[in-house]
Amino acid sequence: MNELMAEIPASIWAVLGLAALALVVVAAFVVLSFGSTWLQAWASGVPIGFTHLVGMSIRKVNSSLIVNSMITAHKAGLKISRDFLEAHFLARGNVPTLVQALIMAHQAGLNIKPESLAAHLLAGGNVTDVVKGLISASRANIPLSFDKACAIDLAGREIVQAVNTSVDPRVIDCPKPVSGKVTLDAVAKDGIQLRVKARVTVRTSIERLVGGATDDTIIARVGEGIVSAIGSSQDYKQVLENPDRISKAVLAKGLDAGTAYDILSIDIADVDVGDNIGAKLEIDRAQAKKQVAQADAEKRAAEARASQAEQEARIAEMRAKVVEAESQIPMAISEAFRSGNLGIMDYYRMNNVQADTGMRNAIGGKEEKK
Repeated sequence: MNELMAEIPASIWAVLGLAALALVVVAAFVVLSFGSTWLQAWASGVPIGFTHLVGMSIRKVNSSLIVNSMITAHKAGLKISRDFLEAHFLARGNVPTLVQALIMAHQAGLNIKPESLAAHLLAGGNVTDVVKGLISASRANIPLSFDKACAIDLAGREIVQAVNTSVDPRVIDCPKPVSGKVTLDAVAKDGIQLRVKARVTVRTSIERLVGGATDDTIIARVGEGIVSAIGSSQDYKQVLENPDRISKAVLAKGLDAGTAYDILSIDIADVDVGDNIGAKLEIDRAQAKKQVAQADAEKRAAEARASQAEQEARIAEMRAKVVEAESQIPMAISEAFRSGNLGIMDYYRMNNVQADTGMRNAIGGKEEKK
């Protein structure tokens, strides 16, 4: 045997030595990298081999996260396979959240498949809220399936709050305080304004929660109904005497159709008398008529002034024509002198007649026209 070993070349011994050294280095690296994780799993009753830990590292799976999740599930009495958690991690799922939801469901006695919860989580749902909602529904004896709970969650509704509200109805203020409006203002037929505050008691309808309208629609419908009921009242005193007439009239319209709630009651919390809108409207109407009449009067005055200015312009035009005609008289006299139709004595007599006419006008108090 020694002779055979002696016959092996030294180069082969060197290769074998290097291979052994490499194996020792690899083993040391694996132990140093995964030893604490392996020891933690073994001590917690969830043994995982080094080969599985190395495989998770090669697949870029967080081995510590997977091991801790398996330990948490094991301590809660829940068995979850490593492959299932790895697959969920590789699908970019939240492994700790999934495990927490599964533990909650297991402790509550809910029969939910891990694959179903994982699918809902990968779809962007909140598995914790879904499980909490199912637990609340189970305790309240409310029929709620897992698929329905997932649909409610994916629709963006608070499933736990919805279940609790279906058991314990809540009150919605109308109008909504955050809207900035304090009261609903409506006017009765006699013109008196009433300011109303209402409180709507609702209970969540699980069946209509997906696709059903929410608080804003309830507030809008109730507000519209109250305004309509007050507007149809002959006298504001009728509303003050029997405010329940408004709530009954509004409640009878079935305002919860197509919403996520069942309206249990509509209570008028407060009614205040506002302004006399009818009187204000009459005043505004009279003021408007006055302004129209003033505008018409100003229009007629403007037309009269325009007409007067037009007549004065025509008079000035006629006077200009008279002056133009009078300016032709001296030329006509000159022409008469040249043609022999007018003598010098005739001209003097005409001047004397004009002078006598001017004197008579002066004595009579008449101004001579110029």
